[in-house]
Amino acid sequence: MDLYTQIVNLKDSFLLIAGPCVIEDYETTYKIAQELKNISLELNLLFIFKASYKKANRTNINSFTGIGDLKALKVLKEIKEKLGLYVLTDIHSPEEANLVKNYVDIIQIPAFLCRQTELLLAAGNTGLIVNIKKGQFASPYTMKFAAEKVKFTGNNRIMLTERGTMFGYYDLIVDFRSIPIMQSFGYPVIVDVSHSLQIPNTPSGYSLGTNSYTELLAKASISVGANGIFIETHPTPSKALSDSQTMFSLHEIKPLLLKLLKIKKSLE
Repeated sequence: MDLYTQIVNLKDSFLLIAGPCVIEDYETTYKIAQELKNISLELNLLFIFKASYKKANRTNINSFTGIGDLKALKVLKEIKEKLGLYVLTDIHSPEEANLVKNYVDIIQIPAFLCRQTELLLAAGNTGLIVNIKKGQFASPYTMKFAAEKVKFTGNNRIMLTERGTMFGYYDLIVDFRSIPIMQSFGYPVIVDVSHSLQIPNTPSGYSLGTNSYTELLAKASISVGANGIFIETHPTPSKALSDSQTMFSLHEIKPLLLKLLKIKKSLE
């Protein structure tokens, strides 16, 4: 059974998409991937490892953006092959679609770019699964049209991701009605817990966050029927080079997932 079919047919559990915000180095990335693999196997969860090979949408010019495109992609491919994992990364331009397609299983469209027609078409043309994040400015209803752009290429292997909606300049809120609305289009819906907890657009030029609410938001997401959750994690969140204040501790992942599985089973 291929990966997308597995995702669509999940009944008794949920999809876990997790990993660091961005590849900082080989050793840290491999450690995170290995630990998440071990946990997902133990809990019988379908797992996709996520890491950005570069960050192209940082506010501040001094922000960490990556270790180099090809170097980072090779890290992803090595982790995919050595650990036997499904791997996801995001792209920011049509040209990147062809660059990354031989390294990963899933292409992700960042929220800021969910309306970019050429980007969506390029992602669809790879034949890979495409995960489209709902823009902070977008209603869940408009995500139908983003998905249709990918579907236009003949690729119907699409996921949609809720990641919060702008509430003033410095905050995001999650409207949980978005989950059933976007599911009604016929695609699995994931909740990006980590980025929904961002505090963007701060005067400092760096995003802040409230990772203390990770468990609360993850529980709510599963309880209302999300097909999966997306969590960025790091062995030492305070030392992460990107989005440190929304990163969830790797050591706390397993206890959280056990709680989420209990919620999922209570819904049956």
